[in-house]
Amino acid sequence: MKYVELGQTGIKVSRLCFGGLIIGPLQVNLPVKQGAEVIKKALELGVNFIDTAELYGTYAHIREAIKGLSQKPVISTKCYAYTAEGARESVEKARREMDIDVIDIFMMHEQESRLTLKGHREAFEYYLDAKAKGIIRAVGVSTHNIEVVEACAEMPEVDVIHPLVNKAGIGIGDGTVEEMLAAIKKAYEKGKGIFAMKPLGGGNLLPSYKECMDFVLGIPYIHSIAVGMQSIDEVIMNVKVFNGEEVPEDVQAALRKKQRKLHIDYWCEGCGKCVSRCGQEALSIVDGKAVADREKCVLCGYCGSACPQFAIKIN
Repeated sequence: MKYVELGQTGIKVSRLCFGGLIIGPLQVNLPVKQGAEVIKKALELGVNFIDTAELYGTYAHIREAIKGLSQKPVISTKCYAYTAEGARESVEKARREMDIDVIDIFMMHEQESRLTLKGHREAFEYYLDAKAKGIIRAVGVSTHNIEVVEACAEMPEVDVIHPLVNKAGIGIGDGTVEEMLAAIKKAYEKGKGIFAMKPLGGGNLLPSYKECMDFVLGIPYIHSIAVGMQSIDEVIMNVKVFNGEEVPEDVQAALRKKQRKLHIDYWCEGCGKCVSRCGQEALSIVDGKAVADREKCVLCGYCGSACPQFAIKIN
């Protein structure tokens, strides 16, 4: 496993980051011990970087996975707090529920524009104060939007940016993948730590897995890439790919057999764009939300590319 310094933070991270969303209640909802075993396997194979969030509900999984370790992994988390009190509560919850004294990276979650950055400034000031006190090592921002990356590139107080990047641009809220990469390059050159998310577009690009990974691994101005993993086989596959090694045939066979399904997140707004995009007529709007007909769905992922809320995933 290759390790790099995350911008100017002084924090050394593995190129592969364990994305903590997928194992939690928002997606496959693994029991704590089972989810912890998946994380432990990643750590055993050289991954030293875990990304999570208050929203994901995976603090217990991480706590179980790192319990008793003499060398703790780097942990990044985030929340939607916009007041100092809300930020304080979220930081303390993360410390308490993961049983860690110092949080390596704490970020404002899913910022959408310069306006939302401004609206969350009070919370951000709390994180900066916590950093000065040694409670947080680095502060940052996660985003699906180019505007936010561009804004954060010019903010010296932002240490880390966690942007959405995949070869198809699925999930980017305000432009193309080329525009996102230009913004990321600018931020990287300003010394920001960059770790990308959604290289597989929330699972919608799984049929082109190799091309997706080649794409993100070939970008020289991304330090680390968070990949959601829900099984030990997926951990082995991703570690092998990031190490430039052959994936064992038994692992490939097990993953080919895995039954996957379309997952529609609770924040779906029922706009109907996915319904129009689906050539199988497998989607409909029921009670203001998109619903999939499992008999008709072929898991092509086209609906995910049409969703403006990035609410459709394949698990």
